[in-house]
Order: sequence, then structure tokens, then C-alpha cells
Amino acid sequence: MTRYDHVSRLACELVPGKLLALLAAGCMVACQTAPPPDQMARTTLQTAPADLQLLCANAVATASKVDSSKVLPVSSSALDPQSFNVELSASGRKFNCVVDNKGVVKSVHPA
Repeated sequence: MTRYDHVSRLACELVPGKLLALLAAGCMVACQTAPPPDQMARTTLQTAPADLQLLCANAVATASKVDSSKVLPVSSSALDPQSFNVELSASGRKFNCVVDNKGVVKSVHPA
């Protein structure tokens, strides 16, 4: 038996066992149940709908004279039942925008 035959035989004996262990560990992770909805992240914080965030992005682009493709919403939150605050980045400059749930932009100002 050559040295290479010994290495090949050893590899064939060890690899299937390790693969089986990895598969079993992967299955255990995949089979875990999700937490109840009230314990999931983002269940208590209401964020602005995407269309309102885009309205703010356009308003910031106009106010800052930055190409609209360079203005990105970073985060948002409800101020009250009718309005949202949207934080945006315009080419690295930070802005805040207040928009109501009807799509009327109430204010745009640097953060």
C-alpha cells in the first residue's frame, strides 16, 4: 500500500462521518420554530410605508439639489397616527422629512 492509498482510505472513512454530522446540525437549526409574532423584532415600531419614504426622498433631492438616485431612506418611525418621520442620506448628508399618511410632505430639514 502506498502513502497515497493510505491517505485516500483515511479520507473516505472520515469525510462521510463529518458530512453526516454537519447535515444533522444543519437540520437541527432549520427545524427550530419561530418566536410568536408579539416577540418578533419590529412589532411595536411602525415604519413609514415605502411610497411615503420615496416621496420624502424626492423632496430631499429637490431641497438639497442632489440627484434623486443618491438619496436613500435610512429609517422611519410614526410620529403620531397620521404622520411619519423619515431619516434620509443624500450623498452622505443626513436629512429628516415629515410626511403625513396622505402623502403630503410637511417638512424637510438637515439632521
